Amino acid sequence: MAEQHDRHIVTLKDVAAASGVSISTVSRVLDDRTPPSRSATAERVRRIADDLGYRRNMFASGLRRGATGTIGVLVPRLTDHVMALMFEAIERTARTRGAFAVVATCGDDPVEEKRATETLLDRNVDGLILATARLDDTLPASLRARGVPHALVLRTDGLSPSALGDDEAGGYFAARHLVDLGHRDVAVITGPWFTSSARDRLAGARRALAEGGIEIGEDRVISTGYGIESGHIAGRTLLAHESRPTAIFAANDNLAIGVVAAATAAGLTVGQDLSVVGYNDIPLAAMLPVPLTSVRTPFDQIAASALDLLGESAGTVTRALPTLIPRASTTAPKA
Repeated sequence: MAEQHDRHIVTLKDVAAASGVSISTVSRVLDDRTPPSRSATAERVRRIADDLGYRRNMFASGLRRGATGTIGVLVPRLTDHVMALMFEAIERTARTRGAFAVVATCGDDPVEEKRATETLLDRNVDGLILATARLDDTLPASLRARGVPHALVLRTDGLSPSALGDDEAGGYFAARHLVDLGHRDVAVITGPWFTSSARDRLAGARRALAEGGIEIGEDRVISTGYGIESGHIAGRTLLAHESRPTAIFAANDNLAIGVVAAATAAGLTVGQDLSVVGYNDIPLAAMLPVPLTSVRTPFDQIAASALDLLGESAGTVTRALPTLIPRASTTAPKA
């Protein structure tokens, strides 16, 4: 799956591919704890690493040197499928690197976020991964000022090292799919406006609709929470219009599930009377009575990037490209 980087981070895998040797060989050659090999292969690997601009990840090195080997992960809540999937991906990836991930939850409360962060730091974690960033959040700035290795996932404040999906591209894919099916009256339910993900997904959707010559009115855009109940309320509001939309793009799958419930309660059949697109492609999406079209987020890729970013300088952002997964919840509008 493709990945776009604002600044490409050269990894051991990159050096191995360019050198024609295994990753373990590159790791051994570039390990400064051992006397440097003078073999032709070692010299070539070091030269290629220099040419590519490889820089040893200090966090990963610290783990190998016997630090606590523990990574703190902060999420709003684990009842949110996306946050649970993100944590599992981080924990899984950390395990392959000889580390262990622990999680704390804080809701959407900045005070609780700070408290949970200090609790993790009190347990001597080697770094923090935050899935909680608000655009107005002061916590990342505090961590930068204190020199705490950290990375943001799924959201960004535009300053701290961040690993996320390309939300603008994902929003574009979702709305473009609806435009290509022939929909001209499309509504969008975004997440909280304090999140970069909500803003970027809406921006992508607007771009796709504009390309199709469709102007989306403000009455067709609702910003709300990311929960199922929020989607249900927003769905009821949109479907109560005398001239209801023929398609709704919901900026996460929970919102989409809420919309499906609202449509069903209104006597509409999703995939016939109304097309619905979700986002993140949680496992439940494919198992609904009408399988949900969704934009798949590459959680494992984001997790790997986040671990690579721990200890990196501010301003480094990686964006993994999502994929649209069409299913039965989207069809051409009725004539």
